[in-house]
Amino acid sequence: MGSVRLAIRAHARFADNFHMKTTHPAAVLSGFLLLCLTNPGTATGETLKVGDPFPILTQFQLDGPLPSPLKGKVVLVDFWASWCPPCKASFPVMADLHKRYASRGLVIIAVSVDENKSAVERFLKKNPTPFSVVRDSTQKLAATVDAQTLPASFLLDADGRVRFLHNGFKEDTGKQYEKEIEMLLKLAPQ
Repeated sequence: MGSVRLAIRAHARFADNFHMKTTHPAAVLSGFLLLCLTNPGTATGETLKVGDPFPILTQFQLDGPLPSPLKGKVVLVDFWASWCPPCKASFPVMADLHKRYASRGLVIIAVSVDENKSAVERFLKKNPTPFSVVRDSTQKLAATVDAQTLPASFLLDADGRVRFLHNGFKEDTGKQYEKEIEMLLKLAPQ
């Protein structure tokens, strides 16, 4: 019973942060499980921080093709879920970033943490994307990088190091991405 109360409190904090109004038991449980699976204590015990190399994506069992090559590219890795309203709100912004910056060397990889493949497929059918989408069905990548919220984004430089972190998605996140991407593209080898 204590874990149910904890799940409800965790979901309430999550919902407050993203102005959600749902208390559906499945959403509460999903939010709680995500918090447990991405807790630093369940992964490496260390949080990925600015300056750290991002894990090599091909070392994880991700469903879906990864774009290549990534070496020498500025990469936005975004962790999301089909049931997450802020994640859904971030997709048009990422599509716009892809449209504006892909020709200059930006690669966007959206990593779903959904356990259910059909949920991802339904989401993508309603929200088609021009960028790469993979699914971390085992949630090992999400645990390794210690994704604290959804969405959680890691902006990597051309050497594959984390240069910017974004937890959640707010109105000004798109503008922040633009500034950071512009800066990283200027520093990237041509």
